[in-house]
Amino acid sequence: MKATTRYILVLLLGVLVGAGITLDMTVLAERKETGEALSPLPLDELRTFTEVFSRIKSDYVESVEDTKLLKDAIQGMLSGLDPHSTYLDPESFRDVRIETEGQFGGLGIEVTMENGFVKVVAPIEDTPAARAGLKTGDLIIRLDEKAVKGMTLTEAVRIMRGRPGSDIVLTVVREGHTKPLKFTITRAVIKIRSVKHRLLEPGYGYLRITQFQSSTNKNLIIALKKLDKENKGKLKGLVLDLRNNPGGVLNAAVAVSDAFLNDGLIVYTEGRVADSQLKFSATPGDLLDGAPIVVLVNGGSASASEIVAGALQDHRRAVVIGTKTFGKGSVQTIVPVSNGSALKLTTARYFTPNGRSIQAAGIEPDIIAEEAKLTRSDKGDRLKEADLARHLENGNAKDSKGAKKKDDKKTKGAGLSLIHI
Repeated sequence: MKATTRYILVLLLGVLVGAGITLDMTVLAERKETGEALSPLPLDELRTFTEVFSRIKSDYVESVEDTKLLKDAIQGMLSGLDPHSTYLDPESFRDVRIETEGQFGGLGIEVTMENGFVKVVAPIEDTPAARAGLKTGDLIIRLDEKAVKGMTLTEAVRIMRGRPGSDIVLTVVREGHTKPLKFTITRAVIKIRSVKHRLLEPGYGYLRITQFQSSTNKNLIIALKKLDKENKGKLKGLVLDLRNNPGGVLNAAVAVSDAFLNDGLIVYTEGRVADSQLKFSATPGDLLDGAPIVVLVNGGSASASEIVAGALQDHRRAVVIGTKTFGKGSVQTIVPVSNGSALKLTTARYFTPNGRSIQAAGIEPDIIAEEAKLTRSDKGDRLKEADLARHLENGNAKDSKGAKKKDDKKTKGAGLSLIHI
């Protein structure tokens, strides 16, 4: 046994040292720039890891493939960091790329993992989950007859996704209800129409963004032109509805904010490496020519939604109305690795133009407008980023003037939100 453990330790250390050499070559310059010292390999911890690995290989009740153990170890490393860092196998990586284009198969909910269960951040508008009655904060404890406890988020997502037209029964615990609720939902190809619009009355338009996709800004411009045409002239005011918008692509949020600003900072990010020190500024041209804007938000408004609300609020370009937002102010970068898989890794925090960190704090509305409740039993606090286990701390907001300006293109697709099903 000792010889086997020693052999495995030597192999793993060889792999890690080899990887360390590559890492040093690519990251050394950035670490020198930030003054961060290179730390030696944690040999005691690696020895413990190999002992556990060896014990599982020799004594576990069933034989386990090395690849499974190592994959599970990677998933464990990432899930232990924060709720949004995760390992994407080739299938999940492909699904993420499809989601950013606005069409994917599943139920239509935005989820995260909390205390071993799947928690609903927000149902996506006009999807099977929303029509079935799932709500923000619902805790999913069973998928058909399978208990969620013990599953990884990737495993749970894979079960919930499936052939369009097939059914799945979700067993849900909801605050205010003494017994679990069951929802039978028919899977469908989820086509997200990210921008919706209508004329409220002459001169005043309503524009809803359900999710930030790569095409959102283009669709927003088209919607505003249609509103102007229907109004037979420029709008006098706009209601921008971001309620229950779970976020999406960072560049889309920047472009939407830019559409209503003539100049100034929109958002900046701060992380440990140089590529995480980013600054996004508005370009000349306000599509509404300064007409008043009201932004609607609630506890289901997260990530990219909070960037837009925070930017317009800090520039006094809009009045934000509703309830405190979710508070997801962290940047997830998709890093492709071997075999077609990828890491979704938290690499930075978002800050509003005035230097406010969104992370675990959210955006406080200028005017609080609570959502109407039909009965007292339905009253309850929404799930927020700060409620999630191992959530990233807020961080120290710094003077926005000190943020370094970088090319926007470097972060395209880096602001993906929680997992869609």
